[in-house]
Amino acid sequence: MSGREGVKTVDTVETVPGQRQIELPEDRYARELEFLTGWDDGPRPPGWRMTPRAVVVFVCGSGGEPLKAPDGRQLEIARKFVGDRSLVERCVVTLAGERGLLLVGEPGTAKSMLSELLSAAVCGSSALTVQGTAGTTEDQLRYGWNYAMLLAKGPSREALVPSPVLTAMTRGAVARIEEVTRCLPEVQDALVSLLSERRMSVPELAGGDGADGTVHAVPGFTLIATANLRDKGVSEMSAALKRRFNFEEVGPIADLDAETALVRGQATAALARSGAGFAVDDTVLEALVTAFRDLRSGRSAEGWEIERPSTVMSTAEAVHVATSMGLGAAYLSDGRDVVRTLPGHLLGTVRKDDPSDHARLLGYWDGPVRRRAERGAPLWRTLWELRDELA
Repeated sequence: MSGREGVKTVDTVETVPGQRQIELPEDRYARELEFLTGWDDGPRPPGWRMTPRAVVVFVCGSGGEPLKAPDGRQLEIARKFVGDRSLVERCVVTLAGERGLLLVGEPGTAKSMLSELLSAAVCGSSALTVQGTAGTTEDQLRYGWNYAMLLAKGPSREALVPSPVLTAMTRGAVARIEEVTRCLPEVQDALVSLLSERRMSVPELAGGDGADGTVHAVPGFTLIATANLRDKGVSEMSAALKRRFNFEEVGPIADLDAETALVRGQATAALARSGAGFAVDDTVLEALVTAFRDLRSGRSAEGWEIERPSTVMSTAEAVHVATSMGLGAAYLSDGRDVVRTLPGHLLGTVRKDDPSDHARLLGYWDGPVRRRAERGAPLWRTLWELRDELA
């Protein structure tokens, strides 16, 4: 009991050291990163932990073949980004030239994941990150102060609280800014001088011990930003800021089999963290991914026209649906066929942005789903029979 009669205290929940829901790429792939630092002895840009060639291999994988290091060790590098290898190569070349990289695309196309992987490979850390929002301030891109120390000692290096961007400048590392176009224009403008002059002025430190209050970027510093093409209420980047970035668009996965494999792998990993196995049949999973691809593109694999919903039917959303289906099969199945839950999960996804998209999903059921059922596809016949689940 607490000091007040009748009031119960709550025991403090202690987390087990080292446990995380999601591992940072530099921790999750620590063995691969360590191996690749010694695998290729080619030229490295200033401040890089490995060669540009090794960075590309880290992100895109070794094609199922083990690599051999000069010391005789062998290791197969897993493919982490399912996308165009030439896109990754252009990104790496941009970073090697210490130029800003802006990854743009539809939501859920793995822009953030790609920026994390590139940062982890180039400088060993993906954690120097600023999350852009309408409430992001210029201080979060520049620096702040430890006010207790500021009052005690006045403006000093010890009292300065560097932003992730300033920390990256002093380390010669990669800083990441997520959703840069969600920052207000005056906050975005703080990046213009950083990317062109490669220095940051701290006027409060000027004059002390002969210092001019300027922090200069160490060789290797650069910046990766991301932006969603469909975001509403965003702040348009100025022409000056755009010129300081190389733009690369990250598109949806082109290949059905590759996207299905990715969804399966991500959903399996998510269920493993929940203590369950992924028990969704491959044919059900392929139907799920096919439906997402049809609704995303506005055209079925057979060439039938489909009215696209306003919601982005991304691979990331497909992973969430597959995970939900897997969790239902693991914990709440009661012997029911997991395919019966697919229409409801699809409806929940489609209606996120606009309730009227419900009618578009019904149109998809009355079009491609019905036609595939009439052609004799057993799973699609089952889905057609479940149309009432969408009513």
